[in-house]
Amino acid sequence: MSAPHNRHCIIRGVSLTRRELLCGLAAGITASAFNDLSFAQAHSSDLRIDADRLRQTLEALSVYGRPAGGTFADGVSRFAYSDADVAGRKFAMDLLRTAGLEPRIDTAGNILAMREGTNPSLKPILFGSHIDSVPSGGNFDGQLGSVSAIEIVRTLKDHGTTTRHPLEVALWSNEESLTVGSRGVAGELQAKDLDRTYNGIHMSDGLRKIGGDPDRLSESRFAPGSIHCYLELHIEQGGNLDKAGIPIGVVEGIVSIDEYEVEINGLANHAGTTPMRERRNALLAAAQLIEAVQEVVTREPGRQVGTVGRLEVSPNVRNVVPGLVKLSIELRDLSPEKIARLGEEIQKRAQVIAKQTMTEISIKQVEHDAPALATPAIQAQIEAAAAGLGLKTTRLPSGAGHDAQVIARLAPMGMIFVPSVGGISHSPKEFTHWQDCANGANVLLQTILLIDRA
Repeated sequence: MSAPHNRHCIIRGVSLTRRELLCGLAAGITASAFNDLSFAQAHSSDLRIDADRLRQTLEALSVYGRPAGGTFADGVSRFAYSDADVAGRKFAMDLLRTAGLEPRIDTAGNILAMREGTNPSLKPILFGSHIDSVPSGGNFDGQLGSVSAIEIVRTLKDHGTTTRHPLEVALWSNEESLTVGSRGVAGELQAKDLDRTYNGIHMSDGLRKIGGDPDRLSESRFAPGSIHCYLELHIEQGGNLDKAGIPIGVVEGIVSIDEYEVEINGLANHAGTTPMRERRNALLAAAQLIEAVQEVVTREPGRQVGTVGRLEVSPNVRNVVPGLVKLSIELRDLSPEKIARLGEEIQKRAQVIAKQTMTEISIKQVEHDAPALATPAIQAQIEAAAAGLGLKTTRLPSGAGHDAQVIARLAPMGMIFVPSVGGISHSPKEFTHWQDCANGANVLLQTILLIDRA
């Protein structure tokens, strides 16, 4: 944590909840002070990022982890703790230095860099993303938000622009496997969490490799409410914006996730001698359960999704009736109540299927991730910033997890989405048009300036 700044909580709400109101009153802030968007728009800036430099920087970063002999279009494997990750992080830190900042690495492996504001009593506006990728991933997931954050502080330096609040850039470590960096600053990461192997690298050793220290994780923690707010620019990773032709998405929140493990017990028996009517076929029951998940989730309108993503069949040979199947069910929606209700309905359907197929079906919930709702006033500020740039917006949830989901437990949070062509992500084919990249970076810049002046 940056010692010079005594962080505190300022909640900005268009319609304040009890929690928001109490936090705002504790800071001496009134609701009307948050809601005067006309004032903020009247004082909007003509400042713009350098779109060509943003593209060049993204292309330059893509070299680290690019397949041998490949091009930008071939994607990147810059997974956390790899040599490519180390090189990419060094590249990013050098860029921060060109912006006049002095980056540091905390014990959770995050790269943090502070730009001083003119009012020492104000707390930092934090923004950034991550630069690690999945194996054989694309060049925009996380990277656009990180490079845009760096481009913003470079733009401010180029134009001699100062802000009232300090601005802090955060490049979070290992977002793709365990949101290690953001969980570290949230105080949710322990050394035992790193006692596993990720892409052939023991995570504790990997954290040390990038400059972190698994024995001193508590030192990376931010106090709750210690930053003014957190902003993150990201590609949508879905196809909604691309299909609608809308350049900017204002994220309503990051979805709640319920995960279940399912075990179906039948009876393994000879495929040639067991009559069909006497079979206790666990795979048949699994097939019917998969159909039931699809039917339950799609029966009502909404953005909820349900996925059976893992299937293990035993004994998994061609001449034996399957006697055991294990599978996963994952439900996602902004409403935890909705997915809980869907989960209960799937449980009921499973017992009907078990009776019909003469099997036993056990469904156990193994994880529940609460939703992270974006702060209403920050959503409004993002929309005001986009309107000032002549860009159309729409509100939508994030179906994928992000560092913002963790940081939202510490401070007011907002996310900006830009279109993903074809809705493709976690793939070398992941792409966002360069104009959309520049639009997103400019909306992030203007949002920061509006929040700073509000």
